[in-house]
Amino acid sequence: MPAAAGPVDTLPSDVATDYRPPPAVARVRREAMIPMRDGVRLHTVIVMRPGVRNAPLVMERTPYGADGAAARPPGPLDAALLEDGYIRVWQDVRGRYRSEGTYVTNRPLSGPLNPTGIDHATDAADTLDWLIRNVPETNGRVGVIGGSYAGFTALMATLSGHPALKAAVPVNPMVDVWMGDDWFHHGAFRQITLPVLPILMAGRQGAPPAGGGVELYARMLQLGSAGAFMRHYGLDQFPMARRFVAHPAYDAFWQGQALDRLLAAHPVRTPMLLVGGLYDEQDQYGAPAVFRALSALDRDRRVHLLLGPWAHMGVFGDGSGLGVFRFEEDTAARARREVIKPFLDASLKTGASPAGLAAVTSYAMGGGWSRAEAIPEATRPLYLRAGGRLSAEPPTAGEPGRDDYVADPARPVPVIARPFFFGSRTDGWRTSLVADQRFAAQRPDVLAYVTEPLDRPLRIFGRAQVELFAASTGADADFVVKLIDVHPDEMDDPALAGYQAPIAMDIFRGRYRRGFDSPEPLTPGRTEAFRFALPMADHVVGKGHRIMVQVQSSWFPVYDRNPQTWVADIFNAPPQAYRKATQSVVHTPAHPSAVRLPVAE
Repeated sequence: MPAAAGPVDTLPSDVATDYRPPPAVARVRREAMIPMRDGVRLHTVIVMRPGVRNAPLVMERTPYGADGAAARPPGPLDAALLEDGYIRVWQDVRGRYRSEGTYVTNRPLSGPLNPTGIDHATDAADTLDWLIRNVPETNGRVGVIGGSYAGFTALMATLSGHPALKAAVPVNPMVDVWMGDDWFHHGAFRQITLPVLPILMAGRQGAPPAGGGVELYARMLQLGSAGAFMRHYGLDQFPMARRFVAHPAYDAFWQGQALDRLLAAHPVRTPMLLVGGLYDEQDQYGAPAVFRALSALDRDRRVHLLLGPWAHMGVFGDGSGLGVFRFEEDTAARARREVIKPFLDASLKTGASPAGLAAVTSYAMGGGWSRAEAIPEATRPLYLRAGGRLSAEPPTAGEPGRDDYVADPARPVPVIARPFFFGSRTDGWRTSLVADQRFAAQRPDVLAYVTEPLDRPLRIFGRAQVELFAASTGADADFVVKLIDVHPDEMDDPALAGYQAPIAMDIFRGRYRRGFDSPEPLTPGRTEAFRFALPMADHVVGKGHRIMVQVQSSWFPVYDRNPQTWVADIFNAPPQAYRKATQSVVHTPAHPSAVRLPVAE
């Protein structure tokens, strides 16, 4: 008798034996060493789709490597531009990567700080001359784009006045690195940027950041001063680090590089879309500052401002949320699609229609998108009052007129709840400007003043102005002021219940209260005025929410500690110079401490 037949697998195979991956998107890639007027040649990469003709060109001048930028898969904006027939150009700035010449950090415009006659404006002009002569596919209309340092070079290119330059999109640009961008804020040194020096300045291609693998709160506190941190990691070998120490005040060195000032001294020629992140942990100041400087001079409405709920360079990535906050859409994708790309099309495409942009396009946290022709001034005061109250009414005679706290440099207030790492190990620094501030409000060295719950929503749109009256037992002091949205204790999203969400926060070094270029010690015990602006904000405080103001005297480790004794060189203050001080915030009819709000009605 024959054996029974065994089971047979009759299911069809999932293996596609003839599979061939589709070809990669075709790109034409060229390289050139473009000669500058002094004979130095700059390495340039040109990328486009095959067969494009009469094509607009968008250029980025970068210290971070043109080869790498051109080689990696294009980001969403670059992909859209290339698909639409744009030509993309990346160029290594002089002295970096494959470009010849000498690299100077934020090379100043030709003038008192730069007698060479060579700067980023002349290099951009020489590059544009070469491109329109040697790239036959272009229509002769060029835009510049770039973020952070490349936002700075994009702004510098507009000072060239080159006739082929028809658009500029500076994103999170470095503009005034003493007043409010990378290196200082109102005189307080941003020591968090010290680890970046090797990336920019260790040879032509840089080196890993210093201190990238340690918890910086502990390490910087252990080492003491910013100068000690520099020496520990060998950062004092960099000329830029030595320039920080040589120029702690807002002297001619920094004033002469402030791009908002320089741009305001020249006619507005190039249509410009300034892009800012409202929660940019690195260059929050620059884009709004240039808009303020130029908008009054902009008779032809060539300058526009785009603001969104993004951290540094966030407009190029996923804008569907930041930290614990989620938005109803990908705000960055919409900004790229409906603002940046139409602006470039209108400026660079042959025969294109106007983009129809408002002067300001902005996304308010809690409120969504809006368009405006102007930004409100800060006119509505909220006064600090006795008992931790914050009120639209000023202090009255007879109520307690001061609140004291002890600021101890040995226990500085952290920027975020620890730990604090620099780099990829955590996004704590990147999201620090939306981090819950309850951890700080609970400390005895942080004062908190809060309103009653709001009976209607309030949109804060613009720069709040701080008018703080305070005294110290020390000879110097820092004051950090935070404007905060306090969520109700009961929320649909438990992650937001009671959340103290920053609206705008900044620091001020007391020695500069009478002039940023003229430091002088405090007189212990004397009440003095400390006036400064908070960063640009767009935030809707919801009905039932409360507004809080926090005041403290350190913001570590992003900013160096104030010794609170008088030392001419805080960078190298000795350990014994760091001492406790009692800070007194005064709120009397004669000294009504307040934060004035810019309110969009």
